[in-house]
Amino acid sequence: MSNSQEIMHHNCLENIYNFLQLSDKIATSGQPSKEEFSQIKQAKYQVVINLALPDSPDALADEKQIVESQGMEYIHIPVVWENPTMENVKTFFQAMEARVDKRIFIHCAANRRVAVFMYLYCRLYQGVSEEEAKKSLEQIWVPNTTWQKFIQDVMANYHSI
Repeated sequence: MSNSQEIMHHNCLENIYNFLQLSDKIATSGQPSKEEFSQIKQAKYQVVINLALPDSPDALADEKQIVESQGMEYIHIPVVWENPTMENVKTFFQAMEARVDKRIFIHCAANRRVAVFMYLYCRLYQGVSEEEAKKSLEQIWVPNTTWQKFIQDVMANYHSI
C-alpha cells in the first residue's frame, strides 16, 4: 500500500463519530458502522475493544462477528453509563496491558466512556501527566458528576484493583 493510500484510509477513520487518534497504536471513537470496521482493519488495527452496552444507540447486534470476520480480535466490556465499576476498569486495564504490542481501536457509543478509561490508563499505566491526559479527555467531553467520582475512586484505589 502506498503512503497516499494509507493516508486516505487514516482520513476515513476521522469520519467515525468522535474519532480521536491517541498514539500510533491507539485510536478511539463512538460507535463505528459495519463499513467503518473495514476501514479500521485497513488502517491495520488488530484489536477492537467495545465498552458500550449491547443496547446502546446504533449498537451492532453482530459486532463481534463483523470484527472477527475481518481478522481482528474483539473484546466486549459492557460499561453501564450511570454505573461504571472498578471491575470494568480492571478488565479494561488487563486487556490493554496484555496487548501493548498491538494496534488497538477502542469505542463505545459516543467515546465518552472510552475517553475516561483512556484518561485513567494514560495516567496509571503510561505515566502521562494529568494535564496531558486531560487534553485528550476534554477533546471529547468534560465528565459529569458520576464519571468525575469514578475517576477519583479509581485514582484513589488504583493499587487495590
